[in-house]
Amino acid sequence: MQSFTIIFAHGRESGPWGIKIRALAKIAEQLGCRVISRDDSDNRDPELRVVRLIDEVKSIEGPVVLVGSSMGGYVATVASQVVRPVGLFLMAPAFGLPGYVNQAPIPIGRELTVVYGWDDDVVPLEPVLAFAKKHQAQMHLVPAGHALLEQVACLTQIFDAFLGRCLQLDCAAANERLLSTF
Repeated sequence: MQSFTIIFAHGRESGPWGIKIRALAKIAEQLGCRVISRDDSDNRDPELRVVRLIDEVKSIEGPVVLVGSSMGGYVATVASQVVRPVGLFLMAPAFGLPGYVNQAPIPIGRELTVVYGWDDDVVPLEPVLAFAKKHQAQMHLVPAGHALLEQVACLTQIFDAFLGRCLQLDCAAANERLLSTF
């Protein structure tokens, strides 16, 4: 099995190594994945962040999983159309907000999970639910605010299961490639 690279895209008001990303990165590393947490704190333009993420992924070999929080969730979803990751893990993705060019981004990835806090006062629930339903995402609604910090332990469990599914998908694809050579 090839090593996965997990790429984190943080939100507009946060940084690359906040509490959530550190907790999720630990899970990824325990599963043998390489972790990159991009620093886009110098830039509040989601479209420029998309371009930067795509440019960074061009130099990465092997399967990629994109993880995004808030604006980073939007960025990861839009970038997935070019990057084509194995999976997308989105936390309170910034869908349905003014100022975002792509109001209905289409996720590309074999595994899609969305986590949203019931008490989110930044991103409205309706566009996130509509996105999850339309794309048949695994959707987790948890008692938390926008940052989801009240649910870091829950997030790590959901992320661990998500990554397990991504790794299984990669193993299944490798087995299919092997069987097709006989």
